[in-house]
Amino acid sequence: MTVLPDDGLSLAAEFPDATHEQWQRLVEGVLRKSGKEASGEAAEDALSTQLEDGLTTRPLYTARETGANANGDNGDTGANAATAATADAAGFPGFAPFTRGGRPEGTSVSGWDVRQRLAGTDPVRVNEAALADLENGTTSLWLTVGRTGIPADGLARALDGVYLDLAPVTLDAGADYAEAARALLALYAEREVAPEAARASLGADPLGHEARTGEVLDLAEAAALARETAGAWPHVRALTVDALPYHEAGGSAAEELGLSLATGVAYLRALEDGGLGVEAALGQLEFRYAATADQFLTIAKLRAARRLWARVAEACGAPEAGAQRQHAVTSPVMMTRRDPWVNMLRTTVACMAAGVAGADSVTVLPFDNELGLPDAFARRIARNTSTILLEESHLARVIDPAGGSYYVEQLTTELAGAAWEFFQTVEKAGGLPGALRSGLVAERLATTWAARSKKLARRREPITGVSEFPLLSEKPVVREPAPAGPTGGLPRVRRDEAYEALRARSDAHLAATGQRPRVFLAALGPAAAHTARATFASNLFQAGGIEPVHDPVSVDPASAAEAYAASGADGMAVLCSSDALYEEQAGAVAAALRSAGATTLFLAGKPGTAEGSVDEYVFAGCDAVAVLSSVLDRMGVAS
Repeated sequence: MTVLPDDGLSLAAEFPDATHEQWQRLVEGVLRKSGKEASGEAAEDALSTQLEDGLTTRPLYTARETGANANGDNGDTGANAATAATADAAGFPGFAPFTRGGRPEGTSVSGWDVRQRLAGTDPVRVNEAALADLENGTTSLWLTVGRTGIPADGLARALDGVYLDLAPVTLDAGADYAEAARALLALYAEREVAPEAARASLGADPLGHEARTGEVLDLAEAAALARETAGAWPHVRALTVDALPYHEAGGSAAEELGLSLATGVAYLRALEDGGLGVEAALGQLEFRYAATADQFLTIAKLRAARRLWARVAEACGAPEAGAQRQHAVTSPVMMTRRDPWVNMLRTTVACMAAGVAGADSVTVLPFDNELGLPDAFARRIARNTSTILLEESHLARVIDPAGGSYYVEQLTTELAGAAWEFFQTVEKAGGLPGALRSGLVAERLATTWAARSKKLARRREPITGVSEFPLLSEKPVVREPAPAGPTGGLPRVRRDEAYEALRARSDAHLAATGQRPRVFLAALGPAAAHTARATFASNLFQAGGIEPVHDPVSVDPASAAEAYAASGADGMAVLCSSDALYEEQAGAVAAALRSAGATTLFLAGKPGTAEGSVDEYVFAGCDAVAVLSSVLDRMGVAS
């Protein structure tokens, strides 16, 4: 044993290293106390969490999960050897396979590009917003042009006063990408921006447009634009590989990655057919991914995306040109329309994850993005999210801060494997064009979303402010309607959509009658006995827009009928208490409630409790959406 100097800073160096088996035995003891018997790997499995794509998050990650040599190489032992082995597998920042970043310096020099999205049809208003954003922290602009945005001939007005040699511009023009791209390039020439100073992404994405709308576009036109760009504008990228349509259709992380690879490969083929060499073709692509509030999955996804694309570049014979240019956008799927202020927290975590993962550009969608056109305050908060993380949290000062984390490295590897498998499935179906047109993509994403929807309905995946801790008295946030987005292709889903439909029914009932549908909480016994289940029931019913009435605080068989009659409840009551008090009082209280007009009685607790006295049960893990929809139906609330 090494004796360290007594400097007051030694921690546990004098103790021997704990083994994995010792940790497992401690877990076994904890599980035994909770009534579960498991040993060894089974004990760890009991604490594991199943993710989408067949992935599993384990409770402990060590060198053995990453395949690191615990005995060390070149004299290294323990953690040093594990770190060395991990670095060998992931490479180094700026070098193939680019898992750790596309540039050796990462974002440490100037931080990531803070890219603000501006959606609107009026070039004057877009210009006002653009100038305000650029003056206050935004470093590049993402403009919607064409059918759902400003007209291509209004681009000059929208960019009036913008220093185009300093502020990169990204276009999102759908089917109008060629017209929009040539308008921007003409504007560069008109304002005498040197070709080497212009930095832009022209946004040509025919397959992404097809995924959103079902409209088939010719890839040859996009290839012609790329050929023109590659020869004259060294820092302008013609094509965007946008994975958001698949994320917004309910796809998993691996499906998003696999479809982005299939898109990129289809574009490389088209560019090669159009006369571009492999390295030039690789330089014409920018990839766009969603960043969610699942921070570790987002970090692993962006790292895996770079690794996977490097593998494609290697297969194409240009491994050193395989550094993927990444644009991360905070997920629209996770944004809620109720209690939208919570979106600020979601986007902060997502932005942090994208930054840690090494994204080149990050767009934080404003918290009111799903309500219409964001106002100035919302855009300010969005851009300041990046500013705080960069300037106050110093998040970009460390190159690849996630590197060497056993959990992140293993999750990256497993996610890359699942994505590559799906990519191969798509390629076997004729590539992305064939997979889109055959329905393979739509069916696969629909299956994934259906499974996730069940978790959302059962509140296994909670949505703060919507399925958990909703506030019925919240005043709605009203915004000017945004231009309608493209439709006709893959659906756009939102995590809150099932609960939003229930709340909309409640809102309509409130507008028509002056009162929300009500349910009476019949709490039995003292607060210590009923508070937990009364709180659970209150949150559950409010998630469906049903107002819980918990007055008086406690009832008994003698007072239950009068309390129910005074509550104004619409035929529904919920018994809330401990199992012991249910056994003593549930039958009598239920009889009193029915005598006062309650037609349906719920019990908050285990199914089978007080059987014969109540009609239905609500409990953790029940299908909340089905229960709430049924209750609104029985209350006569129109759908």
